[in-house]
Amino acid sequence: MSTAVAIVGAGIGGLTAALCLAHRGFDVDIIEQAAVLTEVGAGLQLSPNASRILSELGLLDALESVWTEPDAITLVDGKSLRALARVPSGRFARDRWSAPYGVLHRASLQRILIAAVTAEPRCRLHLGHRIEGDAEQAIASTTGRTPALIIGADGIWSRLRNAIAGAGTVQFSGNVAWRLTVTRAAADNLLQPDRVTAFLGARAHLVAYPLREIGGFNLVAIIEGKETDGVWVGKDSEVRRRDYLDAFSTWNNGLQTLLKNADAPTYWPLCTVTDGAWQDGRKIVLIGDAAHAMTPFAAQGAAMAIEDADALAACLSSANDISEALRAFEATRRPRIAQVRRRAAFNRFAYHARGPFRLGRDIVLSMKGPEALAADFDWLYGYGAPER
Repeated sequence: MSTAVAIVGAGIGGLTAALCLAHRGFDVDIIEQAAVLTEVGAGLQLSPNASRILSELGLLDALESVWTEPDAITLVDGKSLRALARVPSGRFARDRWSAPYGVLHRASLQRILIAAVTAEPRCRLHLGHRIEGDAEQAIASTTGRTPALIIGADGIWSRLRNAIAGAGTVQFSGNVAWRLTVTRAAADNLLQPDRVTAFLGARAHLVAYPLREIGGFNLVAIIEGKETDGVWVGKDSEVRRRDYLDAFSTWNNGLQTLLKNADAPTYWPLCTVTDGAWQDGRKIVLIGDAAHAMTPFAAQGAAMAIEDADALAACLSSANDISEALRAFEATRRPRIAQVRRRAAFNRFAYHARGPFRLGRDIVLSMKGPEALAADFDWLYGYGAPER
């Protein structure tokens, strides 16, 4: 099998795939349309199933220099601030799932990945090149070599997806995410720097966790919302902000004030990619959001792209030819993606529950201790961990 691979897209999934492939002896070209790499968004949760792979790539020391390992992941009632559940993390995560749980700025992870790719002699990064028309010809023109395989890591609005018959399509999920950061002083003791906190309410929830790089907190407020005429990310507007604040109008006053006073929040319509083909059986395969973008209710979007990268590299290194490798990749990843999608759908229902469903949720959570709750994540966070 030829060892030349091209990756379209230099996001988290694409850069991780490049490193995974290079470590298995493949020569990799990464093509990115942006002339300068910048990461949109702010915070990112790296659960053990993802950090394990990054650690195996030799990146753990760099990650530890910028991230925070929260002591716990907590669920809290957004109105009363009553604690509903607590899953231990920190040292517990390393012991139970054999890898850490960290939170950091997306830009920090991208910088770490870019530095590793730049230092890897088997990787070549090509910025400012847009792949249009015949992908194979465009890539050969850009890189000077014809790849044996083209990997589409170009996100939810993937152009390479158009080259695959029966591929999924983008659809609006019915939810909008507002992303913002606040200083530790502005948080006024509402947010704790040693944990990830999910505040729950009817039709909305708010996730907050510390960002060591800014000395403050990352917040993601997710509400039921309307489509935005194809606008993927937008700045604050009076109409949008009214919808956003109305969704939290019955919440704790302190949280309402925090959300109201936050500087320059941005909104993201949350879209998914419907189930469809991920590869053409011959030369093109999609990974990450390009293949199976999902809602963030399980905080696994980046993790699934990282898992895809590792799995695809493993399949390519062990198969006799590319077609066999692509079949093996799908057979490995489809059940896993479906399981994570189901968990995200369940979390969406549970987080935004109201009426009797909310009462039932709270009763069930109150009956489970931290260890029992942690056990519910073994299938997710322990994925790929060595046998204990």
